Amino acid sequence: MSAAYSVRVALAAEDREACFAVRREVFVVEQGVPQELEYDTYDATAVHVLAVREDGLPLGTGRLLHGADAVGKTGADPSVGSLGRLAVSEAARGLGVGAALVRGIEEAARERGLTAVDLHAQTHALGFYERLGYAAYGPEFPDADMPHRAMRRVL
Repeated sequence: MSAAYSVRVALAAEDREACFAVRREVFVVEQGVPQELEYDTYDATAVHVLAVREDGLPLGTGRLLHGADAVGKTGADPSVGSLGRLAVSEAARGLGVGAALVRGIEEAARERGLTAVDLHAQTHALGFYERLGYAAYGPEFPDADMPHRAMRRVL
């Protein structure tokens, strides 16, 4: 697979559908997350970020919750955004797509005046996020029957 791709905020309806298709592939099909847990009311107001190959093939996605949508996930701090639903298609793993998506989400957070980004990482992905500057805090907890830890990076 070619490593040439770009990351952008998903503004058009077809971009948002591409985001949802990647999430379906990774979370629902690969990881067995029930579809009713994967999609939620936050999808309507979140900032969705999409990685696409130069030929238009969607490679990965993630979303940023901010404002009132994020406070339940960030310790009620309105200056902190919540990164979530980060997913990279199996064929694109190892190309740096995940890191590029995280940086794109962080840029979207900065543009909205946020000072930090929190996330809930599957425990197997802690090292990935630590390499990007995130620090784990608090105890391990289950989400969709998978172990997670909260993490934060100050922007």
